[in-house]
Amino acid sequence: MALGEVSGSLLADALGEIAADVDAVFDALLPVPEDARARLVEAMRYAAIGGGKRLRPLLLTATARLYGVDRDAAVRAGVAVEAIHVYSLIHDDLPCMDNDALRHGKPTLHLAFDEATAVLAGDALHAFAFEVLADPAVSADPFVRIELVSTLGEASGLRGMAGGQMMDLVAETSTFDLPTITRLQQLKTGALLAASVEMGAILGHVPQEGRTHLRGYARDIGLAFQIADDLIDHEGDAALAGKAVGKDEAAGKQTFLTLLGPERAREQARMLVEQAVAHLADHGSEADLLRAIARYIVERDH
Repeated sequence: MALGEVSGSLLADALGEIAADVDAVFDALLPVPEDARARLVEAMRYAAIGGGKRLRPLLLTATARLYGVDRDAAVRAGVAVEAIHVYSLIHDDLPCMDNDALRHGKPTLHLAFDEATAVLAGDALHAFAFEVLADPAVSADPFVRIELVSTLGEASGLRGMAGGQMMDLVAETSTFDLPTITRLQQLKTGALLAASVEMGAILGHVPQEGRTHLRGYARDIGLAFQIADDLIDHEGDAALAGKAVGKDEAAGKQTFLTLLGPERAREQARMLVEQAVAHLADHGSEADLLRAIARYIVERDH
Protein backbone atom coordinates (compact mmCIF):
# COMPACT_ATOMS: atom_id res chain seq x y z
CA MET A 1 0.00 0.00 0.00
CA ALA A 2 1.39 3.43 -0.97
CA LEU A 3 2.19 6.03 1.70
CA GLY A 4 -0.71 8.24 0.54
CA GLU A 5 -3.12 5.31 0.84
CA VAL A 6 -1.88 4.53 4.35
CA SER A 7 -2.33 8.19 5.33
CA GLY A 8 -5.81 8.28 3.78
CA SER A 9 -6.86 5.07 5.53
CA LEU A 10 -5.50 6.35 8.86
CA LEU A 11 -7.44 9.59 8.49
CA ALA A 12 -10.66 7.94 7.30
CA ASP A 13 -10.62 5.56 10.26
CA ALA A 14 -9.87 8.41 12.68
CA LEU A 15 -12.65 10.62 11.28
CA GLY A 16 -15.17 7.80 11.60
CA GLU A 17 -14.05 6.98 15.14
CA ILE A 18 -14.11 10.56 16.43
CA ALA A 19 -17.52 11.23 14.87
CA ALA A 20 -18.99 8.19 16.64
CA ASP A 21 -17.30 9.08 19.94
CA VAL A 22 -18.38 12.73 19.88
CA ASP A 23 -21.97 11.80 19.04
CA ALA A 24 -22.01 9.26 21.88
CA VAL A 25 -20.85 11.85 24.43
CA PHE A 26 -23.34 14.48 23.24
CA ASP A 27 -26.08 11.83 23.39
CA ALA A 28 -25.13 10.79 26.93
CA LEU A 29 -24.72 14.32 28.30
CA LEU A 30 -27.78 15.86 26.64
CA PRO A 31 -30.77 13.66 27.58
CA VAL A 32 -34.11 15.28 26.74
CA PRO A 33 -35.85 16.30 30.00
CA GLU A 34 -39.53 15.59 30.57
CA ASP A 35 -40.44 19.23 31.14
CA ALA A 36 -40.75 22.52 29.28
CA ARG A 37 -37.00 22.56 28.48
CA ALA A 38 -37.43 19.60 26.14
CA ARG A 39 -37.61 21.72 22.98
CA LEU A 40 -34.35 23.48 23.89
CA VAL A 41 -32.46 20.22 24.38
CA GLU A 42 -33.98 18.74 21.22
CA ALA A 43 -32.66 21.77 19.34
CA MET A 44 -29.19 21.38 20.91
CA ARG A 45 -29.14 17.72 19.89
CA TYR A 46 -30.37 18.56 16.36
CA ALA A 47 -27.41 20.88 15.87
CA ALA A 48 -24.75 18.90 17.73
CA ILE A 49 -25.35 15.24 16.85
CA GLY A 50 -24.74 13.64 13.46
CA GLY A 51 -23.16 16.47 11.53
CA GLY A 52 -19.83 18.08 10.72
CA LYS A 53 -16.33 16.76 10.15
CA ARG A 54 -15.41 16.83 13.89
CA LEU A 55 -12.04 18.23 12.86
CA ARG A 56 -11.50 20.11 16.13
CA PRO A 57 -12.07 17.10 18.40
CA LEU A 58 -9.87 15.07 16.05
CA LEU A 59 -7.05 17.59 16.33
CA LEU A 60 -7.37 17.58 20.12
CA THR A 61 -7.40 13.80 20.48
CA ALA A 62 -4.59 13.34 17.94
CA THR A 63 -2.40 15.81 19.85
CA ALA A 64 -3.31 14.29 23.22
CA ARG A 65 -2.36 10.87 21.88
CA LEU A 66 1.22 12.08 21.33
CA TYR A 67 1.52 12.41 25.10
CA GLY A 68 -0.32 9.28 26.24
CA VAL A 69 -3.53 11.00 27.38
CA ASP A 70 -6.53 8.77 28.14
CA ARG A 71 -8.75 8.83 25.04
CA ASP A 72 -12.05 9.17 26.89
CA ALA A 73 -10.78 12.28 28.67
CA ALA A 74 -9.50 13.75 25.40
CA VAL A 75 -12.81 13.05 23.64
CA ARG A 76 -14.69 14.88 26.39
CA ALA A 77 -12.43 17.90 25.98
CA GLY A 78 -13.00 17.63 22.22
CA VAL A 79 -16.75 17.65 22.78
CA ALA A 80 -16.36 20.95 24.67
CA VAL A 81 -14.55 22.50 21.68
CA GLU A 82 -17.14 21.09 19.31
CA ALA A 83 -19.96 22.54 21.43
CA ILE A 84 -18.42 26.00 21.00
CA HIS A 85 -18.05 25.40 17.25
CA VAL A 86 -21.66 24.24 16.92
CA TYR A 87 -23.00 27.19 18.91
CA SER A 88 -21.07 29.55 16.62
CA LEU A 89 -22.61 27.94 13.53
CA ILE A 90 -26.12 28.22 14.99
CA HIS A 91 -25.63 31.94 15.61
CA ASP A 92 -23.81 32.54 12.30
CA ASP A 93 -26.75 31.03 10.42
CA LEU A 94 -29.32 33.38 12.01
CA PRO A 95 -31.05 36.04 9.85
CA CYS A 96 -29.20 38.80 11.74
CA MET A 97 -25.85 37.28 10.70
CA ASP A 98 -25.41 35.17 7.55
CA ASN A 99 -29.10 34.20 7.15
CA ASP A 100 -28.33 30.68 5.91
CA ALA A 101 -30.94 28.03 5.18
CA LEU A 102 -28.74 24.92 5.01
CA ARG A 103 -26.13 23.47 7.36
CA HIS A 104 -24.64 19.96 7.09
CA GLY A 105 -27.18 19.16 4.40
CA LYS A 106 -30.28 19.89 6.50
CA PRO A 107 -32.29 23.02 7.40
CA THR A 108 -30.50 25.40 9.73
CA LEU A 109 -31.66 25.34 13.34
CA HIS A 110 -33.70 28.54 13.26
CA LEU A 111 -35.70 27.13 10.33
CA ALA A 112 -36.08 23.65 11.80
CA PHE A 113 -37.23 25.17 15.11
CA ASP A 114 -37.47 28.97 15.44
CA GLU A 115 -35.14 31.91 15.95
CA ALA A 116 -35.63 32.24 19.71
CA THR A 117 -34.95 28.55 20.26
CA ALA A 118 -31.86 28.78 18.04
CA VAL A 119 -30.46 31.66 20.11
CA LEU A 120 -31.08 29.75 23.34
CA ALA A 121 -29.62 26.52 21.94
CA GLY A 122 -26.44 28.38 20.99
CA ASP A 123 -26.26 30.01 24.42
CA ALA A 124 -26.81 26.67 26.15
CA LEU A 125 -24.13 24.91 24.08
CA HIS A 126 -21.69 27.70 24.94
CA ALA A 127 -22.31 27.14 28.66
CA PHE A 128 -22.31 23.35 28.20
CA ALA A 129 -18.75 23.48 26.81
CA PHE A 130 -17.38 24.89 30.04
CA GLU A 131 -19.47 22.55 32.19
CA VAL A 132 -17.79 19.66 30.37
CA LEU A 133 -14.29 21.07 30.87
CA ALA A 134 -14.90 21.73 34.59
CA ASP A 135 -15.84 18.08 35.17
CA PRO A 136 -13.09 15.93 36.77
CA ALA A 137 -13.89 13.32 34.10
CA VAL A 138 -11.74 15.46 31.77
CA SER A 139 -8.84 15.64 34.22
CA ALA A 140 -8.41 14.94 37.92
CA ASP A 141 -5.94 17.86 38.03
CA PRO A 142 -7.79 21.15 38.75
CA PHE A 143 -4.87 23.15 37.31
CA VAL A 144 -5.24 21.31 34.01
CA ARG A 145 -9.00 21.95 34.00
CA ILE A 146 -8.62 25.67 34.62
CA GLU A 147 -6.02 25.96 31.85
CA LEU A 148 -8.38 24.15 29.48
CA VAL A 149 -11.22 26.52 30.44
CA SER A 150 -8.97 29.58 30.02
CA THR A 151 -7.67 28.41 26.64
CA LEU A 152 -11.12 27.69 25.21
CA GLY A 153 -12.57 30.89 26.70
CA GLU A 154 -9.94 33.06 25.03
CA ALA A 155 -10.27 31.23 21.71
CA SER A 156 -14.06 31.73 21.78
CA GLY A 157 -14.30 35.39 22.76
CA LEU A 158 -13.19 38.82 21.62
CA ARG A 159 -9.56 37.69 21.29
CA GLY A 160 -10.66 34.73 19.20
CA MET A 161 -13.71 33.53 17.29
CA ALA A 162 -16.22 36.24 18.28
CA GLY A 163 -13.71 38.99 17.56
CA GLY A 164 -13.00 37.46 14.17
CA GLN A 165 -16.71 37.23 13.40
CA MET A 166 -17.09 40.94 14.19
CA MET A 167 -14.23 41.71 11.81
CA ASP A 168 -15.96 39.52 9.20
CA LEU A 169 -19.16 41.56 9.54
CA VAL A 170 -17.19 44.80 9.16
CA ALA A 171 -15.50 43.30 6.07
CA GLU A 172 -18.82 43.48 4.21
CA THR A 173 -18.59 47.29 4.14
CA SER A 174 -14.81 47.81 4.37
CA THR A 175 -11.74 47.11 2.27
CA PHE A 176 -9.19 44.98 4.10
CA ASP A 177 -5.60 44.33 3.05
CA LEU A 178 -3.90 40.93 3.24
CA PRO A 179 -2.49 41.32 6.80
CA THR A 180 -5.95 42.34 8.07
CA ILE A 181 -7.66 39.44 6.30
CA THR A 182 -5.02 37.12 7.75
CA ARG A 183 -5.67 38.48 11.26
CA LEU A 184 -9.43 38.15 10.75
CA GLN A 185 -9.14 34.50 9.78
CA GLN A 186 -6.62 33.71 12.53
CA LEU A 187 -9.29 34.84 14.98
CA LYS A 188 -12.50 33.68 13.32
CA THR A 189 -11.35 30.23 12.16
CA GLY A 190 -7.81 29.66 13.38
CA ALA A 191 -8.31 30.37 17.09
CA LEU A 192 -10.55 27.38 17.74
CA LEU A 193 -8.38 25.06 15.65
CA ALA A 194 -5.31 26.28 17.55
CA ALA A 195 -7.10 25.83 20.88
CA SER A 196 -7.86 22.22 19.97
CA VAL A 197 -4.16 21.46 19.49
CA GLU A 198 -3.18 23.46 22.57
CA MET A 199 -5.75 21.67 24.73
CA GLY A 200 -4.44 18.27 23.66
CA ALA A 201 -0.99 19.36 24.85
CA ILE A 202 -2.41 20.75 28.10
CA LEU A 203 -4.03 17.39 28.85
CA GLY A 204 -0.61 15.84 28.26
CA HIS A 205 0.99 18.18 30.82
CA VAL A 206 3.27 19.66 28.15
CA PRO A 207 4.85 22.89 29.50
CA GLN A 208 4.35 26.17 27.62
CA GLU A 209 7.86 26.10 26.15
CA GLY A 210 7.25 22.57 24.84
CA ARG A 211 4.27 23.64 22.74
CA THR A 212 5.98 26.04 20.33
CA HIS A 213 6.12 23.57 17.44
CA LEU A 214 2.46 22.63 17.98
CA ARG A 215 1.45 26.29 17.88
CA GLY A 216 3.30 26.68 14.60
CA TYR A 217 1.53 23.63 13.22
CA ALA A 218 -1.87 24.95 14.37
CA ARG A 219 -1.28 28.45 13.00
CA ASP A 220 -0.39 27.13 9.56
CA ILE A 221 -3.26 24.65 9.28
CA GLY A 222 -5.68 27.35 10.48
CA LEU A 223 -4.80 29.64 7.60
CA ALA A 224 -4.71 26.74 5.12
CA PHE A 225 -8.17 25.68 6.32
CA GLN A 226 -9.61 29.12 5.64
CA ILE A 227 -8.05 29.35 2.18
CA ALA A 228 -9.58 25.94 1.40
CA ASP A 229 -12.93 27.22 2.69
CA ASP A 230 -12.64 30.29 0.45
CA LEU A 231 -11.94 28.02 -2.53
CA ILE A 232 -14.95 25.85 -1.70
CA ASP A 233 -17.14 28.96 -1.40
CA HIS A 234 -15.83 30.20 -4.74
CA GLU A 235 -15.93 27.04 -6.82
CA GLY A 236 -17.44 24.29 -4.67
CA ASP A 237 -20.62 22.25 -4.97
CA ALA A 238 -23.38 23.21 -2.51
CA ALA A 239 -24.62 19.61 -2.42
CA LEU A 240 -21.18 18.37 -1.39
CA ALA A 241 -20.59 21.26 0.99
CA GLY A 242 -23.96 20.78 2.66
CA LYS A 243 -24.37 24.56 2.77
CA ALA A 244 -24.72 27.52 0.42
CA VAL A 245 -21.65 28.53 -1.60
CA GLY A 246 -20.77 31.81 -3.34
CA LYS A 247 -21.76 33.86 -0.28
CA ASP A 248 -18.52 35.82 0.11
CA GLU A 249 -18.57 37.09 -3.46
CA ALA A 250 -22.25 38.01 -3.17
CA ALA A 251 -21.55 39.96 0.02
CA GLY A 252 -18.58 41.72 -1.59
CA LYS A 253 -16.17 40.51 1.09
CA GLN A 254 -12.41 40.67 0.75
CA THR A 255 -10.99 37.15 1.14
CA PHE A 256 -7.73 35.36 0.43
CA LEU A 257 -9.15 34.61 -3.03
CA THR A 258 -10.07 38.19 -3.91
CA LEU A 259 -6.61 39.36 -2.85
CA LEU A 260 -4.49 36.51 -4.24
CA GLY A 261 -6.62 34.87 -6.94
CA PRO A 262 -7.51 31.14 -6.91
CA GLU A 263 -4.19 29.75 -8.13
CA ARG A 264 -1.96 31.79 -5.82
CA ALA A 265 -4.32 31.06 -2.92
CA ARG A 266 -4.19 27.33 -3.64
CA GLU A 267 -0.39 27.47 -3.83
CA GLN A 268 -0.26 29.38 -0.54
CA ALA A 269 -2.45 26.76 1.15
CA ARG A 270 -0.17 23.96 -0.02
CA MET A 271 2.89 25.85 1.26
CA LEU A 272 1.21 26.36 4.65
CA VAL A 273 0.49 22.64 4.90
CA GLU A 274 4.08 21.74 4.16
CA GLN A 275 5.18 24.23 6.83
CA ALA A 276 2.72 22.68 9.26
CA VAL A 277 4.07 19.21 8.61
CA ALA A 278 7.65 20.48 9.03
CA HIS A 279 6.79 21.66 12.56
CA LEU A 280 6.25 17.99 13.47
CA ALA A 281 9.73 16.91 12.33
CA ASP A 282 10.83 15.92 15.83
CA HIS A 283 7.94 13.47 16.14
CA GLY A 284 7.92 10.03 14.59
CA SER A 285 5.04 7.94 13.26
CA GLU A 286 2.96 8.82 16.32
CA ALA A 287 2.31 12.20 14.61
CA ASP A 288 1.22 10.68 11.28
CA LEU A 289 -2.43 11.46 12.00
CA LEU A 290 -1.64 15.16 12.56
CA ARG A 291 0.28 15.14 9.28
CA ALA A 292 -2.66 13.49 7.50
CA ILE A 293 -5.07 16.06 8.95
CA ALA A 294 -2.91 18.90 7.62
CA ARG A 295 -2.94 17.46 4.10
CA TYR A 296 -6.67 16.70 4.25
CA ILE A 297 -7.38 20.34 5.03
CA VAL A 298 -6.36 21.50 1.54
CA GLU A 299 -7.55 18.42 -0.34
CA ARG A 300 -11.14 18.37 0.97
CA ASP A 301 -14.09 19.43 -1.21
CA HIS A 302 -16.48 20.30 1.62
